[in-house]
Amino acid sequence: MRIIRYSTTAMVLAGVMSFYCPTTVYAKSDSKHQMGIMTFDGAIKNNTLAMHPNEKMAVVASSEKPEIVIYDLANGKVKSILKNYLTPRNIVFAPDGKSFYISDSSKGLVERIDSESLKTIKQYAIGPGAFGTALSNDGQALYVNNQSNDTVTVMNTDTGVAQAVIKGFAQPRQGVRLSPDGHRLYVTNFLGDKITIVDTAENKIIGEINGFNNIRAISVTADGKTLFAANSGSDTVAVVDIESQKVTADIPVGKQPYGAALSPDGKYIYSGNLADNSVSVIDAEKQSVITTIAGFNHPRQALVFTRDNKYAYVLNQDLSLSKIDRVTQHIVDTLTL
Repeated sequence: MRIIRYSTTAMVLAGVMSFYCPTTVYAKSDSKHQMGIMTFDGAIKNNTLAMHPNEKMAVVASSEKPEIVIYDLANGKVKSILKNYLTPRNIVFAPDGKSFYISDSSKGLVERIDSESLKTIKQYAIGPGAFGTALSNDGQALYVNNQSNDTVTVMNTDTGVAQAVIKGFAQPRQGVRLSPDGHRLYVTNFLGDKITIVDTAENKIIGEINGFNNIRAISVTADGKTLFAANSGSDTVAVVDIESQKVTADIPVGKQPYGAALSPDGKYIYSGNLADNSVSVIDAEKQSVITTIAGFNHPRQALVFTRDNKYAYVLNQDLSLSKIDRVTQHIVDTLTL
């Protein structure tokens, strides 16, 4: 086998747009004539799921698959598959639903996709390691974790120009969440197992929360007072008092929890448990598991709710999408490729 290394950096100016292509290793087998690609952060695995505000479309991806799958939720079918990605990391819809954003940590980009045509309408150059994303309530500011540079970039979504690059993180990856009022940004750090708090008016770090164990997904209550965080290292979901910046409880759940999704009414937290293929349902007030739903395929943090609280969707490892009836707490349908 012969190993050939390429390192290419290309800058394309078209208005205000740039493109970064990180170092990639190509391995060619002379006997089978096969070409493989190894991305610089391919060992880091996650999945992502976003639902259109009209709840008729879901967009899903796994960092292990170079494609984006678009589901039509009305008929339960695949609408389209977008190709040419390397390690897609996070997906978020614009508030008006007219577009959605996809981060790709190997390409070093966030792409903005038109929801109707499914064409790329803008690219935002972040650099290798572009990971978790959060969008302001007005859709004007896009916050992007960069786990390679230990930064968070604040992009103006209209101009494509960075408003700020905030430093002081330690491998920020998938976990990034705005408070409901948009005044605070909560960023998880893989190194140090901590959450960094950012003042979004000043774009500066103002606090830090410790006491986690392999922290994964996070969510924040509507009043901004409580945060929930999945601890995949201790099989718990942590309860955090935001004012005191302290963990006040650890709720036992399934094995290797990645999810900590808060229902729209704020009454329940759903945790996707990777190792035992289950979802734990937590009563937020009682801070205890009320039931465990089985039948998934390596669920992680990708879990969303319908606004009426009737259903939840959970993304499986094979990019199938399981639909949970929240009254019966059972899977009632699974959308497949």
